[in-house]
Amino acid sequence: MELVDTVESVKATKAKKIRIIHSKRRLLQLQRKEELSHNIRYVSKVPVRLVMDRDYLVVHPHDSLATLIESMGEEESSAIVVDSEGKLVGFVTMKDILHLFDVPRRHSIVGFGLLKRYSVTRATRVEDIMVTRPITVGIDDDLGQAIRIMIETGKHHLPVVDEDNRVHGLLEVKDIIRLIRLVSL
Repeated sequence: MELVDTVESVKATKAKKIRIIHSKRRLLQLQRKEELSHNIRYVSKVPVRLVMDRDYLVVHPHDSLATLIESMGEEESSAIVVDSEGKLVGFVTMKDILHLFDVPRRHSIVGFGLLKRYSVTRATRVEDIMVTRPITVGIDDDLGQAIRIMIETGKHHLPVVDEDNRVHGLLEVKDIIRLIRLVSL
């Protein structure tokens, strides 16, 4: 009988220790969550100009598609199209280039505009494929606003412009993630 009581006592003690361990673990998780939420609130207030990439690929509308593809290095994922004054006139991502090689579906209704889009030649220019009204973020905006724009639109790259539509940089998701990693250490 004493052996049964001893076994039950050991089981009860183990169960109590496990509850204590779980409650301490839960407390640590709550503390980490609180710290992280504070850091994330901090991240949303950081100005875009501190996080944006100032070293971005610039092309002009009259540049050839071949020149654009050659300019895009392995790490580059987008190009900002500017005019002679440095003002934003368009935006091109690697995804936009890939769309050129995605043929229409079998039962699609193909109009002249769509056929023209799929006729890629050596004469194809950046202006033929660029997004002419890209979604942008202002140089004076904070990351909270930029993150909301990215989430709402599904865009991973945002040109950073001023009131005169001059380009100052490029904000990418990877730049924001890098900042989050730094503040969450």
